[in-house]
Amino acid sequence: MHSKEQKLQAFGRLLDIMDELRVKCPWDAKQTNESLRTNTIEEVYELCEAIIQNSDEAIKKELGDVLLHVIFYSKIGEEKDAFDVADVCNTLCDKLIFRHPHVFGDDAAKTAGEVEKSWEQIKLKEKGGNKTVLEGVPSSLPSIAKAHRIQDKARNAGFDWEKKEDVWDKVSEEFLELKAEISNMDGDKMEAEFGDLFFSMINAARLYKVNPDNALERTNQKFIRRFNYIEQEAIRQGRKLKDMTLGEMDALWDEAKKRL
Repeated sequence: MHSKEQKLQAFGRLLDIMDELRVKCPWDAKQTNESLRTNTIEEVYELCEAIIQNSDEAIKKELGDVLLHVIFYSKIGEEKDAFDVADVCNTLCDKLIFRHPHVFGDDAAKTAGEVEKSWEQIKLKEKGGNKTVLEGVPSSLPSIAKAHRIQDKARNAGFDWEKKEDVWDKVSEEFLELKAEISNMDGDKMEAEFGDLFFSMINAARLYKVNPDNALERTNQKFIRRFNYIEQEAIRQGRKLKDMTLGEMDALWDEAKKRL
């Protein structure tokens, strides 16, 4: 691994390259915060995919792409005389120190659980104490991640189940309410009840220390592998999926479950 001096040299090299690109590359020179935004989102998702794949090489590459965007936005800020990368780093350092009084202050918290209990109070204090608990949840978050974050923030404020097992009564209640609305065939109410059921299941996952987004993506990947098996077997037999009966596809699905 590299020394701190080597790391700083590499960071400085990146800054020098960005300075040159903004002057000499027509594409880089014309980029703005708005034009970069979509690419930034894409890069973050590619990093998440590399993490799911547990590939250190891919994670390294995608972290570089995300870091490029951090440097890019900082350079644009510098050109507008608004902020530069040093301001970004110092703002982050100040926040980390403030939010970790158990490390940099005299707070007595020793465990991760104790730290989490005071986390939201620390952040509210940081913002002047006039913000709501849920105000910090980004509106642009994907719905599953947003639900999990909302519930986590509410928990840190003391609003949570006393016993995690109690959540299953709520899940059952929401499931029965959904079934009732399905019987009534009211589309708007069905959507609302599906939402309530999803929210309660995400809550259950959180209580049992399972990340719901990771859990769903795991199932997505499993379904892809098994469905691809069905499709490949159909091709091997010289057939198309649309020409197969559901029973035939189910039989191949059962084979896939044993293999994948």
